[in-house]
Amino acid sequence: MRILQVITSLHTGGAEKLVVDITRILRTRGHIVDVVVFDGTDTPFMQRLRETGCKVYCLSNGGSVYSLSYVFKLRKIIKNYDVVHSHNTSPQFFVALANSCCKRIVVTTEHNTTNRRRNNPLWKPVDKWMYNRYRKIICISDQAEENLKKYLGKDKASITTIYNGVDVAAFYNAKPLDDFKKEKFVVVMVAAFRKQKDQKTLIDAMNLLPGDEYELWLVGQGECLDDVRNYVETKGLQQRVKFWGNRTDVANVLHTADMVCMSSHYEGLSLSNIEGMSSGRPFVASDVDGLREVTKGYGVLFPHGDAEALAAIIRQLHDDKAYYDQIADKCYQRAMMFDINKMVEGYESVYKDLVP
Repeated sequence: MRILQVITSLHTGGAEKLVVDITRILRTRGHIVDVVVFDGTDTPFMQRLRETGCKVYCLSNGGSVYSLSYVFKLRKIIKNYDVVHSHNTSPQFFVALANSCCKRIVVTTEHNTTNRRRNNPLWKPVDKWMYNRYRKIICISDQAEENLKKYLGKDKASITTIYNGVDVAAFYNAKPLDDFKKEKFVVVMVAAFRKQKDQKTLIDAMNLLPGDEYELWLVGQGECLDDVRNYVETKGLQQRVKFWGNRTDVANVLHTADMVCMSSHYEGLSLSNIEGMSSGRPFVASDVDGLREVTKGYGVLFPHGDAEALAAIIRQLHDDKAYYDQIADKCYQRAMMFDINKMVEGYESVYKDLVP
């Protein structure tokens, strides 16, 4: 099959990583898979994508992801593919518009359980029009599927769920980084600095723990990074909170830390959630949609925004070796249910069912 993935950019994020991984694996299975990127800024993910040998169409270099000119550019590209697969909001809209005259098979992935657009009733008819253009809408968690069906007001047969997946073995077998000096119990959070993330609650939790015993590593970049840096300074935690930026060696970073945390306001099905569980470290997460679905009964959940509860969990994992080992083992067993090959097989099956 000839498959085209369409996404806003290849900055840090779960959708971006999914596109890179699914492109790489589907190409090894004999499919022609190429990618359209609205913002073609060079990033580590962009470099990894080019290493697959796929064709990358960059519609701009650092420009807006909401330019109507992309509709006309997409029309020229998508006519050469059997399946066109969009990710994130602007590609969802523009692929739907571009395909109105091309009549290709189009599918999309819904990467979150909700979004701010759904709180504005003016968007609802636009969303309904857009989603109705797609032959298949793939949600990354059961909660995301349930919420989307409720929002659209009907039990659409075109909506299905394929869980995100990661290369579990690669994360579990990764080696710690020798050049990371570590003298304290390290908590790491790998996430873009976006409004849906909640690094501040984790920072508040660190502020409740002894400074000579605990350290926080924050991996990622994003539009809220400066705000979070300023928050760390107001708390006087500059020596205990380390910002590592974007990393291509996340698996090694996770193995160097002692515990993995995801503090968030909401998620779809977080790849960082599964990666953290794959690392052989205990995983702790906010009790919110998307994170709850994967973590409950395996890792440890804390009430959304409750820094005191989170600090108590971190302290228990630090103090109780038997509890630490029990949670780490349960997390790894859970991660095995989300292996990347299961995810790719799910997408491949959807494509094959749609292509004549």
